[in-house]
Amino acid sequence: MAEDRCCFYMGPGTLKIDRRAFHGPIQQGVLQRMQAALPVDKRGIILLKGGDVQPVYTTDGEQLFRQESYLHYLFGVNEDGFWGALDVRNGRSMLFMPRLPASYGVWMGVIQGPDYYKAKYAVDEVVYVDDMAGVLAAAGAPCIHLLSGTNTDSGTEVQPPSFEGSDTLTLETATLFREINEARVHKTPGEIVLMKYVNHLGSRAHVAMMQGCKPGMMEYQAESIFRHFTYSKGGCRNQGYTCIAASGSNGAVLHYGHGGAPNDAQMREGGLVLFDMGCEYYRYGSDITCSWPVNGKFTPQQALLYNAVLDAHRSVIAAMAPGVSWAELHSLAYRKILGGLAAGGLLQGDVEEMIAAEVGGLFMPHGLGHLIGIDTHDVGGYGDGFPERIQRPGYKSLRTARQLEAGMIITVEPGCYFNPVLLLPAYEDPVHSKFLVKEAIQPFMAMGGVRIEDNVVVTETGSLSLTDVPRTVKEIEAVMAGAHWPFAGVRDTPVEQTQNSIAGVAAVPGIAVV
Repeated sequence: MAEDRCCFYMGPGTLKIDRRAFHGPIQQGVLQRMQAALPVDKRGIILLKGGDVQPVYTTDGEQLFRQESYLHYLFGVNEDGFWGALDVRNGRSMLFMPRLPASYGVWMGVIQGPDYYKAKYAVDEVVYVDDMAGVLAAAGAPCIHLLSGTNTDSGTEVQPPSFEGSDTLTLETATLFREINEARVHKTPGEIVLMKYVNHLGSRAHVAMMQGCKPGMMEYQAESIFRHFTYSKGGCRNQGYTCIAASGSNGAVLHYGHGGAPNDAQMREGGLVLFDMGCEYYRYGSDITCSWPVNGKFTPQQALLYNAVLDAHRSVIAAMAPGVSWAELHSLAYRKILGGLAAGGLLQGDVEEMIAAEVGGLFMPHGLGHLIGIDTHDVGGYGDGFPERIQRPGYKSLRTARQLEAGMIITVEPGCYFNPVLLLPAYEDPVHSKFLVKEAIQPFMAMGGVRIEDNVVVTETGSLSLTDVPRTVKEIEAVMAGAHWPFAGVRDTPVEQTQNSIAGVAAVPGIAVV
């Protein structure tokens, strides 16, 4: 029974994860980095604070709890109010749990004790939070390593947590943030299998939206197909981020779907949609974008735009390998998109001159992609010892400028948009206007845009996309007409897809589809 308790599992047809097998290699990776960064006499105990339930503003309602990323990374704890500790000297793992009042059991269920959580999370010891300072002091470590730094995606300052009794301990904040972030950048085989699962599940949900898409539907109705599919078929209670279900000109709004534009437009005959959605399982998420015509048939103009972006997408993935600069791949995406627009008569002049003049940022103002894992925009994009953010239009939105390394999982999401906020001023700008063929661009302004996004793992020799959706014009039209996807080697469920693809990664004990 204790062995079953140690597994995360959402029922038949979903991925079963033995926490010991999954988090053991992760903990070892963090320990090795900390040991390499610290002399023996400076190696202490890592201490992480988990998340707490947050109210909905001033009401007594609560937001659905999702565990804090770093605590989940090391321990996989579901419950709120926990702390986790890992001794850098010997690898001993500890959890500190809240001491709950008896009334908790009336409203929230059976109150479990330390032995229950010790078995569930496969740690060496579990004690109550109110005993934490004493237990840490008794361990005799030279210091307590706490998180302190800046999240380079959000700009949020990560402050060291405070706790009762901390003033009696030596606290160290210079090492952990850097080392644990770098560990999160390089995925273990178990993490890659999990990312395969959420990608296959999200991929099939996108196909379900393609096949359910009809003129006259509301954008949110397509979104509901995605949400229902990923939860009912794969156990994904959460989405990794706010779903973007953009049709027509909404497709040029990069973060459409927010509270002021809640996917509430009607999808029109002859229009394009841009659907950017990802599901989350065991706190790891996918991030997939597909673009297609509402009626299932591309017009010549839509195909021109789509194929320019697809060329960029495929060229980038083909060029990915350890040692390749992400910023250079961003330039490659610009080169392909601008070249495609020039071939279609929307632009004129030399493509390299366009890139130098920052024309690429007019059509693709966002970065090429981002690291992904526990967080949609995962940590480690920038930091000490890595390239700094490039201060150029388009490039400044890159979420990393690093060279690729084996084990990274990164999104590849080139796009091309016709956004009046950017293009109308460009018509009057002498630097930009000489490249723009206004009369050819104008018919595209109502089209919105196209984005194509896969989640790609960097291998020792190249890269492997974890995403499996129709990508060519021919494939999309066939699937929207009712063809089964994938066309060959039929696999009906996300679980079967994951099972069949695990051969691409070394077998991982304790992680399986059931």
